[in-house]
Amino acid sequence: MEKYKFIEDLTSDVLFEAYGKDLKELFENSAVALSSVVCDIEKVEKQKSFSVELQGEFVEDLMINWLQEIIALVDTEEIFLSGFEISEIDQNHLKANLYGEPISPEKAGVVVKGVTYYKMKIEKTKKQLKATISLDI
Repeated sequence: MEKYKFIEDLTSDVLFEAYGKDLKELFENSAVALSSVVCDIEKVEKQKSFSVELQGEFVEDLMINWLQEIIALVDTEEIFLSGFEISEIDQNHLKANLYGEPISPEKAGVVVKGVTYYKMKIEKTKKQLKATISLDI
């Protein structure tokens, strides 16, 4: 089963869909998709770990807060992230551990400025959950 795919739609943004059998997998796969834009995720080792706990008013809000937290960690800690393990999640709250290594130019991708509400949607299909997410680059 595919984890995510990019949709050619925008020039100043990156639009993608992420998939998961449940919220945990959906949020983890969304984080992987985001990180694959920011860096060459396959080459990033899990040398350092960070714990996060986030709230959101509703599930889409929580998703945006989750992805914004990842972007903030890249910026403030100067780290590329490649591992995402959510230990607790519901519609309004998550706890997770993130893993990565210090930024290096040879593993850099595109700088992501933020996550937008443009086309943001989380829906249940027959087989799985699907999130549509837009990144401002």
